[in-house]
Amino acid sequence: MTRNVAIIGSGPAGYTAAIYLSRAGLKPLMFEGMQPGGQLTITTEIENFPGFPEGVEGPKLMMEMKAQAARFGTDFIEFRNVKSIDTSKRPFVIHDEMGGETEAHAVIIATGARAKMLGHPDEQGLIGYGLSACATCDGAFFKDKEIVVVGAGDTAMEEALYLTRFGSKVTVVHRRDVFRSSPLMKERAEANEKIEWKLFRTIKDFVLGDDKKIKAVILEDPRDASTEEFPCQGVFVAIGHSPNTEFLGGEFEKDDVGYLQVSHGSRTSVEGVFAAGDVSDDEYRQAITAAGMGCSAALDAQRWLEAEGLA
Repeated sequence: MTRNVAIIGSGPAGYTAAIYLSRAGLKPLMFEGMQPGGQLTITTEIENFPGFPEGVEGPKLMMEMKAQAARFGTDFIEFRNVKSIDTSKRPFVIHDEMGGETEAHAVIIATGARAKMLGHPDEQGLIGYGLSACATCDGAFFKDKEIVVVGAGDTAMEEALYLTRFGSKVTVVHRRDVFRSSPLMKERAEANEKIEWKLFRTIKDFVLGDDKKIKAVILEDPRDASTEEFPCQGVFVAIGHSPNTEFLGGEFEKDDVGYLQVSHGSRTSVEGVFAAGDVSDDEYRQAITAAGMGCSAALDAQRWLEAEGLA
């Protein structure tokens, strides 16, 4: 059976695309991946998604989006990643890691991006308990708290400046004294009286309180391995993101980091393949923008199928 549209990846971009396509009667098939719902399933509370004045837990939001897509006829393949897409033939052939093959006339890639983390063995369990990789998402939870930002690029400077709106103090931690950020962004951060600096430091460990939340970090000086306990209630990692595009071939145009390049809406460099969400968005990386991009990709795919006489 050849599918009209296959959606690779879940999360707000993939689920929104599925809602639109299934309501249009196109019966899409979604490969949800090994983490159905994406990174929002490990987010404890979301307060900036419209329609939830009291906030909503990430897993609940993703479950409701999936249920809405299922209601209109989306089919799902859970806990299975896509290994490659053969774009040399029409319809496209999607190869999954279990050896399965799926034909589809159009494809929407919504595999997202993953934040680069510190590599600490316990860090995944600390997300939502003081550890975050998104100041815009979680900064408001740290009002009048002491916050640490790890990083040395423009993103780290932007996150530190943004977090001064909430935290009583923001400390930038960096393993060296040379920064990758632009001079302007560094100067802005240095001029802010709420931002302090811990240079030649890395986070070696986390100290938790009785509530299992971060109450301090153990900082290590890489020059002599000396350590100190540094009190803080929030740690924001701002060392970049990696888009999940490794499974795509060279026919897909990407930037130097790996983000899919799109034009005329959501169209990739391969005709009939569209992209939505963080896999092609290195600027905003928000649930609501991903959902909007999912809508755009669905409409683009639907119109393309109609123009090709395939739907």
